[in-house]
Amino acid sequence: MQPATLPPARNPLDLIVGKLHAASNDFFLQLPNIVGGVVFVLVAWFAGKLIAKGVRRAFHHKGLIDLGGVLSSLTFGLVVAAAVMIASVIIFPSVKPSTIISSLGIGSVAIGFAFKDILQNLLAGILLLINRPYRRGDQIVVKDFEGTVEHIQSRATLIKTYDGRRVIIPNSDVYTSPVVVNTAFDTRRDQFDIGIGYGDKPDRAMRVFAEAIAAVDGVEADPAPEVLPWGLDASSVTLRARWWSESTRTNIVHLRARVILAIWQAAADNGIDLPFPTQQILFHDQTEETDGDRTRQREGWPAGGNPPRPRRDAPAKGNDRSMDDA
Repeated sequence: MQPATLPPARNPLDLIVGKLHAASNDFFLQLPNIVGGVVFVLVAWFAGKLIAKGVRRAFHHKGLIDLGGVLSSLTFGLVVAAAVMIASVIIFPSVKPSTIISSLGIGSVAIGFAFKDILQNLLAGILLLINRPYRRGDQIVVKDFEGTVEHIQSRATLIKTYDGRRVIIPNSDVYTSPVVVNTAFDTRRDQFDIGIGYGDKPDRAMRVFAEAIAAVDGVEADPAPEVLPWGLDASSVTLRARWWSESTRTNIVHLRARVILAIWQAAADNGIDLPFPTQQILFHDQTEETDGDRTRQREGWPAGGNPPRPRRDAPAKGNDRSMDDA
């Protein structure tokens, strides 16, 4: 029995060359598929651009500029994603579409957790653009921020504050927070409190101020401006003036300034007192016969009867005390 003979040892260089030769053969065999997949992705890329442009134009004609921009971006992304999936099947024929879809299903869970905030803002942005509680150019108040809506993106809403700053608010915060839309209607009511003296007649002052406000340029005639009694304060009778005007912030601010000047001028022309806050202080000279008797002592001047005795008529307490001690 002869011992088994081992195959002759191959040169490592020959092994490397053989591997490279096999890989090159496989590459050239797959080259048509690779070129086909790349060409398909490029064609789908340009097709997605055209489709997205069509979507954007369709919504622009309807005045939904922001919604058209978001939906066009989503459409382009879906077209490219589908093209990449199909190209992977073309380049690798052994890969089945069902395998890719199942892999995407598992990966989508991880992507959902990783990009939860982004997806939440995206969904909130789409809902805001569909429901349209406010539009580009509206003046809104969100939390502590107030300004004009510049743009509604897929992730955030951009507003320009009245002092020229930009605030970027995530759409999820906007969607879940109370939003005040100051320009939701053409007109808006403003108000201002006025204090008149207790010596003036409120009904006369109300009539004078209402006429002065109605004469200001920019105040709406319907509903007409009104002045109502609103409080009895320490040093004045409070009247509340209310009027309607255009709802834009610039108009509200400048019109209020003109209304205040008109009220001041009307008060000056008609002799209506606009008093300063005053405080009355009563001094007790502590020389009454009730002094020290908390059941009879009153603060200030007695109600009716004679005023307190002057201090010079009152006996010196020190002398009284010394006499009692004696």
